[in-house]
Amino acid sequence: MIITSASLAALRVGFKTEFQKALGNTPTMRDRIATTVRSSTSESTYGWLKKMSGMREWLGPRQLDGIAEASYTIRNKHFEKTIEVSRNDIEDDNLGQYSMMFAELGDAAGSHPETLVWNLLKAGFTTECWDGQSFFDTDHPITDENGAATVFSNTGGGAGTPWFLLCTNKSIKPILLQERKAITFVSKDRETDDNVFFNNTYVHGADWRGNVGYGVPQMAYGSQQPLDATSYAAGRTAIQNMKGDGGRPLGLIPNLLVVPPSLESAGRKLLNSENAAGGETNEWKGTAELLVVPWLA
Repeated sequence: MIITSASLAALRVGFKTEFQKALGNTPTMRDRIATTVRSSTSESTYGWLKKMSGMREWLGPRQLDGIAEASYTIRNKHFEKTIEVSRNDIEDDNLGQYSMMFAELGDAAGSHPETLVWNLLKAGFTTECWDGQSFFDTDHPITDENGAATVFSNTGGGAGTPWFLLCTNKSIKPILLQERKAITFVSKDRETDDNVFFNNTYVHGADWRGNVGYGVPQMAYGSQQPLDATSYAAGRTAIQNMKGDGGRPLGLIPNLLVVPPSLESAGRKLLNSENAAGGETNEWKGTAELLVVPWLA
């Protein structure tokens, strides 16, 4: 191939097309458990309102609730992946391998936010959220109806394969996906670019800015106990009994059971079977949707 501005532009379009095609075809599940938040600075700080009190009868002047905030900052990170294309390969029409490489680049870029979300969920047993406790913990601080300090738990403990019961039908989901800059494809393929002059290569890459963090711990229950009727019932009870500061019931109903591939069979038996293990009617059938997540493997 004779290298000209037109031929380089055609290659750039072709490479970007392969990238965009793979990017669009990348399977995603993150929106099931994560709320996407647009960020406009290097970091965003979330002031969670700890006094989630309900409505009251209006008698006399309005009563102003005090607000207690817990600062939780998510700092954006910058991620990239770059491919070098040899100028000699273009001249020799040896380009077949690059189509696959740019498709892989698109898949990697599309999968990266997905990986961040699921890795954070999996790390919730040992990673702090905004209240200073691990996201899945037995000692989350809160106040009761009398204003006294107390705690709540959103974990079943254990040491086995983790699974998660979540409430995802509210305005804020258990995980926050903070995006500063959407996935972008950039090329350095002008004959005057330093990489061409010094290295005899054309450079194409993708980058994304953002990060992930935890939302409201009351909306999620993580367990490393065996996934059976007993542990599942404990998780449902825990979420439905969740309260906000001041002892107000939050009215949460778990709707999504998230499992890695190794627990798919147990999850299907629990939520889809007509009968329980002992032959009696399975009372938990249809009480949540099962989501099998390969990123949790």
